[in-house]
Amino acid sequence: MRFGLIGYGLWGQHHANAIIKAPGAELAAIACGDDASEAAAKKAFPGITVYRGYQELLARSDIDAVDVVVPNHLHAEVGVAALEAGKDMLLEKPMALSVEECDRLIEAARRNERVLTIGHEFRLSTQWGCVKTLVDEGAIGEPMYALVSLFRHPYRPGSGGWRFDGDKVGSWTLEEPVHFFDSLMWYFEDQGDPVSVLAAGSAKDRQQTGPHNMYDNFTALIRWPGQLYAMVTQTLSGFEHHQVMEIVGSEGAIRTWWSGTMDRTRHPTFELKVLKGGEEKCETLELPPSGELFELEEELVKVVEAFRTRRPIVSGEEARKRIIICLEAERSLKEGREVQLAF
Repeated sequence: MRFGLIGYGLWGQHHANAIIKAPGAELAAIACGDDASEAAAKKAFPGITVYRGYQELLARSDIDAVDVVVPNHLHAEVGVAALEAGKDMLLEKPMALSVEECDRLIEAARRNERVLTIGHEFRLSTQWGCVKTLVDEGAIGEPMYALVSLFRHPYRPGSGGWRFDGDKVGSWTLEEPVHFFDSLMWYFEDQGDPVSVLAAGSAKDRQQTGPHNMYDNFTALIRWPGQLYAMVTQTLSGFEHHQVMEIVGSEGAIRTWWSGTMDRTRHPTFELKVLKGGEEKCETLELPPSGELFELEEELVKVVEAFRTRRPIVSGEEARKRIIICLEAERSLKEGREVQLAF
């Protein structure tokens, strides 16, 4: 399966290496957005055609699929163009900056009979994915409460500083918290969709908050029908990268954490413990290597299979709901009230 990679920033470079490692995949072309990324791509892959801009890449009939890793504000533009060009597509999260853009992508995929899958790679983690298995097996009974907490260094600015430009990033809620909303909605899909969100935040530079919710500290309370609720909290004023997830059920509990000097390390420390119903002591589970670089490599393996079987890993319809909860959390923060969710 011949892939075109659109976007060759720091994360795009990792995507390129993951495509090369994936069985049945071939990196056929790279499209870049500036001089620096173009020079870096040509140096790293001298035998692969590198384009400035994505239009020529999409015009090639010998490219079967595209992997789109561009700044958030370009997801809808590039994604729709790729689908209209007849390419199956892996689109990095967040799916888009608005529900309307999500709808454009979903409609383009339907109209052109293409597979659109969104890059929520946490689902393919040996660690975070194991939580899903435990919940589905009923290891902790009925889920009642969850916490996802991230303590990390500030975001990287991205090429041209796009991640600190509200018009380009959309909001920081669409960076890491969108992953956590996806994980929780995936874990608890048997409970139905969440029904409300209440958010709070603070920023060292109040000018950041503006219309885009560029908050250094962000917390959201999400409620489902019945007793189940969850807290998602993040600070970008910390150091290194430390994530904790805790889930409590009617008959047990799960606690897992991951720590690294950087998020893109291959040498983190991590642990997953579970107290199952009827047992007196918790069990520490053995896990293969965990981290986003490992998850990305697994994602590209699964994407090849997804395109061949015509079944996305994370559909546009699912990812659209994650955008809704991000946007409604931002509205809650601005208006200072709990917001009811409608998907």
